[in-house]
Amino acid sequence: MTLKENPGPKFAGVEAQPPIPVVTGPLRYIKPIMVDDFAFLRKTTKRTAKFTIPSPSMLHLRAGRAGISREAYPDLEEFWADAARVYRAAIAAFAKAGCTYLQLDDVSFAYLCDPKIRDNCRKNGDDPDKLPRTYADTITRALQERPAGMTVTMHTCRGNFKSAWVAEGGYEGVAEAMFSSGVDAFFMEFDTARAGGFEPLRLLPKEKKVVLGLVTTKTAELESKDFLKRRIDAAAKFVPLENLCLSPQCGFSSTHHGNRLTQEDQWRKLERVVETAKEVWQ
Repeated sequence: MTLKENPGPKFAGVEAQPPIPVVTGPLRYIKPIMVDDFAFLRKTTKRTAKFTIPSPSMLHLRAGRAGISREAYPDLEEFWADAARVYRAAIAAFAKAGCTYLQLDDVSFAYLCDPKIRDNCRKNGDDPDKLPRTYADTITRALQERPAGMTVTMHTCRGNFKSAWVAEGGYEGVAEAMFSSGVDAFFMEFDTARAGGFEPLRLLPKEKKVVLGLVTTKTAELESKDFLKRRIDAAAKFVPLENLCLSPQCGFSSTHHGNRLTQEDQWRKLERVVETAKEVWQ
């Protein structure tokens, strides 16, 4: 796998753009990746050590069929089978290291809500109507051998780079497929109108949970508790309150560049999440 410049839709308002991965040969799990980082995290906390890795779909979304070697994979079904197999091995390595809470970082479903992303998929040789199901099925296969007691969640958003984003649009067209993935809960971005309404949450299976990303990580403005409670009440029309949670919309920094907030801004937002959650659920 190599990196190249991003030829598709760009992060708005910033000149720098993150590179995209392309697949140049068969996928194999040769050695542990980031397991040492997890071990360090686990050693430094008395709490449950949560670790995040890219989702299998991130091997494909941004470059698509055009970014996957036809020599290595003349048939994409073989590519997806290998992707699931590699992820099963990676997940087993994290489990062996003591990981009981793993999160898949997956922007693909939210990106596929945006017409310009869907157009780019077609240019790359893919059918955007079929990709959500392909991604969901691959994630499910990747999780088939996870050990009992390991919680796996998915985070999806519309891009996070220097307080900029790539995609816009509600979850309606992807929710059914996304919710069929074999994860236990979904961290979903709902901080602005670009994420659409809560109506797609009606498709959530009863045993799953949704973590509402209502507190933006892109600007310093602090959301009021009243505002957050009203939004939680609106989401509870589609999902029972006991199956809802609250969080920031994304990370405060997805790259070393960071977002346009100070550390004090970040702590205030995290404190607001905790304060509001205690008042709503305790």
